[in-house]
Amino acid sequence: MNESRPASMSAFWMPFTNNRDFKASPRLLVSAEGMYYQDVDGNRVLDGTAGLWCVPCGHAQPRITQRVSEMVGQLDFAPTFQMGHPAAFDLAEQLMEYTGHKFGHVFYTNSGSEAVDTALKIALAYHRARGEGSRTRLIGRERGYHGVGFGGLSVGGIGNNRKSFGPLLPGVDHLPHTHNLQKNAFSRGEPDFGAELADELERLVTLHDASTIAAVIIEPVSGSTGVLVPPKGYLKRLREICDRHGILLIFDEVITGFGRLCTPFASDYFGVEPDMMTTAKGLTNGVVPMGAVFSKRFIHDAFMEAPPGIELFHGYTYSGHPLACAAGLATLEVLREQGIVENAAAQQAYFEDALHTLRGLPHVIDLRSIGLVAGIELAPIPGKPGARAFSAFKKAFADGILIRVTGDIIALSPPLILDKQHIDELFGKLANVLQHLD
Repeated sequence: MNESRPASMSAFWMPFTNNRDFKASPRLLVSAEGMYYQDVDGNRVLDGTAGLWCVPCGHAQPRITQRVSEMVGQLDFAPTFQMGHPAAFDLAEQLMEYTGHKFGHVFYTNSGSEAVDTALKIALAYHRARGEGSRTRLIGRERGYHGVGFGGLSVGGIGNNRKSFGPLLPGVDHLPHTHNLQKNAFSRGEPDFGAELADELERLVTLHDASTIAAVIIEPVSGSTGVLVPPKGYLKRLREICDRHGILLIFDEVITGFGRLCTPFASDYFGVEPDMMTTAKGLTNGVVPMGAVFSKRFIHDAFMEAPPGIELFHGYTYSGHPLACAAGLATLEVLREQGIVENAAAQQAYFEDALHTLRGLPHVIDLRSIGLVAGIELAPIPGKPGARAFSAFKKAFADGILIRVTGDIIALSPPLILDKQHIDELFGKLANVLQHLD
């Protein structure tokens, strides 16, 4: 790969990026290993975001890179429409084992966005297969992020992501978000107030009638909108309401899956089992794009009762791509053999304590964390929402740490291989940034 500055950067229309600002002063990464990136000028940058929430095992894991390299020389592509290859089936079995066999089936996609749209389609088709075709309504949540497909945008609840694209899908409603800065600021783990917000689902059932509602989809912990941790008891109440009315519950675990909360999945952390779970990111340690929907057996089995033929008219050219399967299998091996999640659990208390040393610094109005993910909320500059956090992002990169910002919230989600030295470096440098922030 070219490790010098490109001759031109005009042709690449960058995603979720202020293109004009970036290209005026680009931040270019050319290599990565362990906890660190290296930029085009040879500077080391501590990865405080696991890439984009997607590198739990750290960068350049030898086992993963070796397996992908071997697979590209053996089987560069194989279709999974009326065909197959062994790695796709092996990975599916191991993924189900990794969930403790709480789920029975895997449907492969290529991203979290595709996983969400797939889960929503499965939910609609499931009810139709059971003779309840009137269940077409989907319910998301305010401030939820479920990718950028039309389904995910429709159930998502971030205004800037939605406003440019018209009315999106009909028949979608939203629960209120659970973030309460007045009552829950500076919480550690699950905040105390807000479980009753789950009862808003009962209001929507009364409004629309349960016979019209197919599924509720939420992130157990909202990541992209600023690390919003669910109140104590909220998810269990939501599960109970869905059960009472025959509504499928979908957890979007694209961010929280594969160890982010120091458990395999957020559903393990909270002790609440959804009917379907969307995953991606850490599934392959970010090495090859891949997503997946985990489904309970009863959902899959409803489709298998149809007359012989294709049971679900849905899929992607690259579903179960051999390289992605190789990366997924190797990632599971690394997670198990290197004790990645166990290391995360061992570092969690130190990480949380380090986060709360930022309390009292200029502009910090809230700190929240759960597992190895943290949110630092800053007071916005009047009339310039997001400007203060974006300034912190730039200063942090110049000081050798990579953070993520959304609005005026800084989000941290480092690779799970970190140790106390990395935590000290991350929060020490971030404290310096915040102390000198306008």
